[in-house]
Amino acid sequence: MERLIPFTITDLAKVTNHRSGEVKFGEKMLTIPKGENYIDFLKRCDAKYVLLGIPEDVGVRANFGRPGAASAWQSAISSIANIQHNRFCKGSQIVVLGTLDASQEMEEAKDLDFHKTADRKLLSTLVGKIDKEVVHIITTIIKCGKTPIIIGGGHNNAYGNIKGTALGLGKPINAINFDAHSDFRILEGRHSGNGFSYAYEEGFLKKYFIFGLHENYTSKNVIDILKKMEDRVNYNTYDEIKVRQQKNFQQELNTAYEFIKNEAYGIEIDLDALPNIASSAMTMSGFSIEELRQFVSFFGKNKNASYIHICEGAPDLGEAKNNHLIGKLIGYLVTDFIKSRKELTV
Repeated sequence: MERLIPFTITDLAKVTNHRSGEVKFGEKMLTIPKGENYIDFLKRCDAKYVLLGIPEDVGVRANFGRPGAASAWQSAISSIANIQHNRFCKGSQIVVLGTLDASQEMEEAKDLDFHKTADRKLLSTLVGKIDKEVVHIITTIIKCGKTPIIIGGGHNNAYGNIKGTALGLGKPINAINFDAHSDFRILEGRHSGNGFSYAYEEGFLKKYFIFGLHENYTSKNVIDILKKMEDRVNYNTYDEIKVRQQKNFQQELNTAYEFIKNEAYGIEIDLDALPNIASSAMTMSGFSIEELRQFVSFFGKNKNASYIHICEGAPDLGEAKNNHLIGKLIGYLVTDFIKSRKELTV
């Protein structure tokens, strides 16, 4: 696959900090052997999870957001490689596939101006090109019988994850989205704010639950649209759970679960739902990291959970001294997902 940059054993060694008496994920995670067809390797290896990076923020730019999400992958893989390999979670369960090469689209997008109609169209076209590649890679991973763990990039990649999984399984899927925004905006050209609406419109997304919408940042138009399709698209708001306390967090996990549990589903995590996390749409108010980790663990333990996507983290937008923390957070979420699935051994 010409747009996939394989992550090699040498790459892994470079980001792994070896220490006497310890075994790190980077010493146990698998990579595609040089010269070997990655599809053949995925089919025969014992690892259940395939780690894929999508280092781009073209979709964020197309949605008038602040670029920076392209930097999450490098921070994440550096942290994941240095997690302790032990009885709680083993690095050998993961194949580090590599990254989607979006460098051409990133280069073409860097000087485009969102305020110009022609440039917005170009940005959407570039997002569409990335979509095709994401769909192809995710379809392949699913057909190999593995579970993708995708690190973005912008939330535009939800579309490719959903479509790729649906094509891999041969049927539409459901999705649960931990997000301050619906990403269910109008079909006005692809960007990070309408990945789910495009997937829904094209028949790849069957049922969709948005967990923790921020009332201040959801338009009347979107609320009206969601109201009309509540049998297939449902949501709760952060404000009613954590501010007014009209709903209980644990009960809402169950409500969302009941809505999507009967079909294969994707778990989508937008890090802009957490306060003070460097992202294109940072917030000062949101769920705690512990609540997000509980969310991932809760939804990961069902056999129908078909992938997890962690996106919108932007270390480049954070404090220079602490820009490794986004990667560390992503590492926690990745291992929480894997640990929740221990009972699913086939």
